Amino acid sequence: MTERSRNLTRRYRPAAARRTLGAMADSPLPPPGARPSRAGSQAGSAPVLSTVILPVLRWHEGGRDRWQRAEELGFGTAYTYDHLSWRANFRDGPWFGALPTLTAAASATSRMRLGTLVTSPNFRHPVTLAKELMSLDDISGGRLTLGIGAGGNGFDATALGQEPWTPRERAERFGEFVPLLDRLLREPVVSHRGAFYSADEVRGIPGCVQRPRLPFAVAATGPRGMLLAARHGRAWVTTGDPRIAATGTPAEGLQAVRDQIERLGTACDQAGREASELEKVLLTGFVPGTPLDSVDAFVDFAGKYAEAGITEIVLHWPIPDSQFAADEKVFERIATEGPSQLRSPAAQQ
Repeated sequence: MTERSRNLTRRYRPAAARRTLGAMADSPLPPPGARPSRAGSQAGSAPVLSTVILPVLRWHEGGRDRWQRAEELGFGTAYTYDHLSWRANFRDGPWFGALPTLTAAASATSRMRLGTLVTSPNFRHPVTLAKELMSLDDISGGRLTLGIGAGGNGFDATALGQEPWTPRERAERFGEFVPLLDRLLREPVVSHRGAFYSADEVRGIPGCVQRPRLPFAVAATGPRGMLLAARHGRAWVTTGDPRIAATGTPAEGLQAVRDQIERLGTACDQAGREASELEKVLLTGFVPGTPLDSVDAFVDFAGKYAEAGITEIVLHWPIPDSQFAADEKVFERIATEGPSQLRSPAAQQ
């Protein structure tokens, strides 16, 4: 670090420490859902209910209305995918950018948290991503959560002309990407020379509204990714076991998530952290089961996963003629009636 960098660090750190949003600068990272932090929450307590809105609608032709309706329905967080395109049945249709969409959603809403589920290194660089996230956290008034994962072999993996990374390289890149992004969002000046990413006296001024930075929700199922979640995450995200997504039974899907949570506990032990400090987020749509069939089906599904340790359940907003097709009226009833039934004594028996 140069002398100028040291001076900038000294100059801006006190001012940053004074900027708060109803909390001290060094308070714990807020949870992904709208409720207050539930660190230490017990398995079986009612999970936060959130949604993911795919960026397939023009903003002035239903897009804005959908995000505003999500807030009216009381969802803890509304997420969106951060892809350039996604899967065959969406690739040749409308698909908008995640961060501009979330910026617009931040201006159209006031209470609900917003987030990506998930961003990956496939077409992102930590330096430019950090600047955009810091700006979006400011625009949203400190309501942003970054869902982040290692990425995969989808269309994003080759869109910039590169060869797809091997699973090992994806894991290695992710292992460098997350800690560097963490630093870029916490520190006013960052320099880094790594195997995959570099930063040369990058300024992160004035920093995030949320302190010490906006929360990370780290998607991971392997040991290296889970260790990143334990070290850097406010939450851990799972979509279940992809090997049984299409052919497994609901009981097998539930057991797979139980096993993942147990492995997450091992990773937290390695990181010297209590597993109860991490929110545990399930993105549905990829685990066996039909929680959107009815309110009763949702309550049964969510109750079982809450008992397994899941603290936030994310439902896809229905999209006709897709794998996320569902009755939107039933979906809205689940949003308004399901959480209260999960909290009722009868649902907890």
